[in-house]
Amino acid sequence: MTAPKDTPRRRRTRLPPELQAQIDQARHDLESQVRSARVSFDEAQERINARTGRNLLGAILFGVLLGGSMLASLLFVKELFVLVAVILMGFATVELAGALRHAGRDVPRVASVVAVVAVLAVAYALPGLGHWLAILGAVLFVALWRLAELTLRRGSTAPREVALDLGAGTFVQLYVTVLGSFAVALTALDGGQWWTLAFLLVVIAVDVGAYASGLTFGRHQMAPRISPKKTWEGLAGSVLAALIAGVLLAVFMLDQPWQFGLLFGLVLVATATLGDLAESLVKRDLGIKDISSWLPGHGGFLDRLDSILPSAAAAYALALLFR
Repeated sequence: MTAPKDTPRRRRTRLPPELQAQIDQARHDLESQVRSARVSFDEAQERINARTGRNLLGAILFGVLLGGSMLASLLFVKELFVLVAVILMGFATVELAGALRHAGRDVPRVASVVAVVAVLAVAYALPGLGHWLAILGAVLFVALWRLAELTLRRGSTAPREVALDLGAGTFVQLYVTVLGSFAVALTALDGGQWWTLAFLLVVIAVDVGAYASGLTFGRHQMAPRISPKKTWEGLAGSVLAALIAGVLLAVFMLDQPWQFGLLFGLVLVATATLGDLAESLVKRDLGIKDISSWLPGHGGFLDRLDSILPSAAAAYALALLFR
């Protein structure tokens, strides 16, 4: 039996030395340009991060994801917005309760989250009196939970410490649960999803306008002891963006006159700015930079909701007055 012949290997085609040298040089130049562009991009990003005080690229990416989830829920099935709100405010509640522990305050996190879920559900299903009764019940529930913990714990606790813990638990409910529930109550109104979407877009415009204007023209600090990154130039940019967004949304989405759009924009730029400053003041008093580090470029969920929470209450009031 004849053994199979070995298959001859293909000869590798060799390029002319001049052409090979040109290809190697082109590849080397391309790699150098890529490295140089990467270094320039990293340096530019570091300068932007230093100026804005956060990872702006990560903030934009998460902002798109967060905004997309809210937009989808409001446009297609507005009941899903309640679920989105529960998730966001549940995390924000846990963050704030955890941050208060830096000040020695013990807020029951499980009870606080349960209260958030209950209030948001009632705010959507039973707006009006049911909403307010749920808020009162949430505050009492968290307080009783904390008292039960102290009763079951061995040892005694000073009355002043008990009062401070109860006050901290009430603060969490009033700040996150109550303010956030107005966004759900607004969505529950007939056509309310458009009002919710409109006020969220105005708040986003305020944020974008403040960063763009502050990054480009910011020179004069607005509240250096509370929030050193905020400037009067940034505030001017946020006001302009809010007025433009307010007028456009009032006319084309809310079926309101353009004059209402000016009022809508002015009210929301005020509440968004005050909400941002209020959260900065809370973090300053607690001695922390961010409420948490869960979100890239944002710090925590509450760092993203600080402008939205008081704006939700303002938008709900405006909707009841003008809708």
